[in-house]
Amino acid sequence: MAHLTKTAETVLRLSSRVEVLPILHGSGDMAQEVRETLIGRPYDCLAVPLPPSIEPMLEAAVEDLPRISLVAMPEPDRDGMPRCSFIPVDPCQAVIMGVRVAMGEGIPRAYIDREVTVFEPLPVAAPDPYALKRVSLAAFAASLVPSLPAPSQPGQQWDRIAWMAFRLHELELDFESILCLCPLADWAWLRDAYRERRAYAEPEPVSGRPSVSTVTPATLYFVLGELPFITELYERRRAEVRSDRHLSVDGIKELLLEARARWMADRSPEASSVDNWVTPQLLQLYLQYVRNLALLEHRLTPDLYSLVLAAKQMAGDDFAIALLETARSYAFQQEGEVEGQGSAASAGIGKLEFQDGVVAQGTNRLQGPPLIWRPLSLHPKPPRIKSRRWARQWNPFRQCSWPPEDNRIESFTRHVREQARAILGADLARVEKFTTSIKDGVDLRESLRHWHTGDRHTGPRGQDQPARTGRMDIYVKEIPPARGNVEAVVFLFDTPADPGVYSWQATWYAEHAEESTLCFYATPFREQMVGPGIGQSSYGGAFFLFPPRPIPNIWEDSRLNFVRTLEERLIAGAALHSQEPHVVVVSPIPPRASWRRIAREFQRNLVPIPLSRFSGQTVDRLRRFHVLNGHEIRSYAARFIRE
Repeated sequence: MAHLTKTAETVLRLSSRVEVLPILHGSGDMAQEVRETLIGRPYDCLAVPLPPSIEPMLEAAVEDLPRISLVAMPEPDRDGMPRCSFIPVDPCQAVIMGVRVAMGEGIPRAYIDREVTVFEPLPVAAPDPYALKRVSLAAFAASLVPSLPAPSQPGQQWDRIAWMAFRLHELELDFESILCLCPLADWAWLRDAYRERRAYAEPEPVSGRPSVSTVTPATLYFVLGELPFITELYERRRAEVRSDRHLSVDGIKELLLEARARWMADRSPEASSVDNWVTPQLLQLYLQYVRNLALLEHRLTPDLYSLVLAAKQMAGDDFAIALLETARSYAFQQEGEVEGQGSAASAGIGKLEFQDGVVAQGTNRLQGPPLIWRPLSLHPKPPRIKSRRWARQWNPFRQCSWPPEDNRIESFTRHVREQARAILGADLARVEKFTTSIKDGVDLRESLRHWHTGDRHTGPRGQDQPARTGRMDIYVKEIPPARGNVEAVVFLFDTPADPGVYSWQATWYAEHAEESTLCFYATPFREQMVGPGIGQSSYGGAFFLFPPRPIPNIWEDSRLNFVRTLEERLIAGAALHSQEPHVVVVSPIPPRASWRRIAREFQRNLVPIPLSRFSGQTVDRLRRFHVLNGHEIRSYAARFIRE
C-alpha cells in the first residue's frame, strides 16, 4: 500500500509544492474526490482551471448554493446569432466543489486559465467516474493517458496549457502547497509544459463582462452534471451531515421510491382498488434491467434515458412519466423563487435563452458526458382545458372500441375460460393406487398420506417387531374431461362498486365472430379525454359472452329489476343469458351469498376465480380501455393512447 501511495504521489505531483488533480466534469463521484483531497491534506492554495475575470461572480454564485445559477461569458456573434460560454454553478461539478470547499476552509484560490475570446470545447471520452469507488484517481488518470489525443500545435488547448503551467510557476513563489485542479484531457500535457517551462502566449481580450443568471427549474437537467433529483440528495446529505459516498447509485433507489410514491398519489380513485403492483420484486427486476442497459452503453451508472426506457417497458407510460418528472425535480429551485430573482435563463442543448428574450448559442466550459436527443414515445395526460374542448366536440351518436385493447382482453378472457375448465375437471378427479399406468400424474399428497401402510417384514436376527422395507404405495390421479363449456365470464374489479363512480353502464355487441358480447359498468369516458375523439374509461365490472350473440341490454331488462347492486345485475345478466350451467366470476373477494342465490334462481353454478391470481399490472392494464368517436379515429388513435 505504501508503494502504491508513493507511485500515486509521483504521478500526480509536479514538484515539491505543486500537486495536480485530474478531474472529469459533471460527476458527483469526481466532486467527492476533490472534496476528500482538499480536506484530507493541508493546502495553502487551490489552482482553479477557470479564467480570473469570472472569479468574483463565480464565488458569489457559489455562496448562493444550493440555488443553481450560471456565469455567462459573452463571445463575438457568429452568423448574426449571439454566442457565449457559461460555467454552471453546480454542487456536483468537481471545480465548483473545489471552490466551495476552499472558501469554507479559508484556502486562497487562484484562477489560472487563460482568457480567450472564443472558447473551444474539447469532448473527452472517459470511463464512468463511479470506478473511483474501487480504483485510485492516480491509476484512473494514468490508464487514460494512451487514449488521450495530444493537443494540436498551435491551438487553443496548447496555449491554455502553456499559460496554466506558467501560472503554476508563479504561484510557487508565494505558496508552499498548491493543489491544481486540471481537466483530465489536459493533465498529462500540463505536466510536460510545467517541466519544460514552455513558452506561453498572452491572454486574449474578452468580448464583454460576465453575468450571473439563475436557471429555470424546467431546464436544470441541461445544466447539471447529475440528475436534478440526485443533486438535491447531495445537498440534503450535506445539510444533514450524512455520508454521500455511494449516493450516485443509492440515489437511483431513492429516485425509484419517490417516483412510485408520486405515481400512487396520482392514480385515479378507481385504479386505487387494484393493489400496488410496483412491488419490491418488480423494482429489483427493474434495477437489473437498468444495470444491463448501462453496461450495453459502456457505463457503470445509468443515464436518464435508460431509467425512463426501462420504466416504460416494465411499468407503463404513467410510471415512466412519474419517474421522469421526479428525476427533473429540484426542491431548492422553485419557479416562483426564480422569477423573483430578476435575471433567469433557460437552457437547452447548446442554447441559452435569457430573460430579455435573447437566444444565444452556449458552450458549457464544464461539460460532462455529451447530451444528445434520443426518441422515446411517452403519452402524458393532456391539459385539462384541452381535454374539456375535446369533450365538447364529442358526437354522442358515434362510438366504437380500440381493436388492440379488444384483442388483449379477449385473449385474457380465453385464458380465464381455460382455467375455469381446469377447475371443473379437477373436481371430477379420481385417485387410485398405481398398478400399470401413472394416468394423469402422481398424486404426492395421497401417496404421502398412505405412506404408513407400506409393506413390512420380520426384523433382523429373528426379532418379532415389524421392520420397514423402504417401499411405499404410490397413488396416481385420473382427471376425466370436463363436461360442458363456459360461455359467460364475469369480471368484478372493484367491489363494492360505487354507482356514482361507475355511472356509465352499456352493452356492446361484437363486430366480428372472434369478439364477445360485452356488458359492463365503467367510469364516464368523457370526463377523461386523452385525444381528439378519444376518451378513456376504466371497468368496474364486465360480463363477456362467447360465442357472441345479440341479447337485450341487461341495464334496461325488466327481468333483472329485482337486483340491488351493479355486481348483482351483472351476475344476473350472465346467469340469464348463459346457455351453459357454469358462470365464471373473477373477483377480489369470495362470492357473496346473494350472488350464489341469484345464480341458483337461474339454475346456474358460479365458478369463482380470485382476482389476485393475476398480476396487478395485468389487471390494471386490462381494465383501462378507450372509446373512439367513430371508426376513422382508429387511424391516429395510437398517437394518444398510452400502453
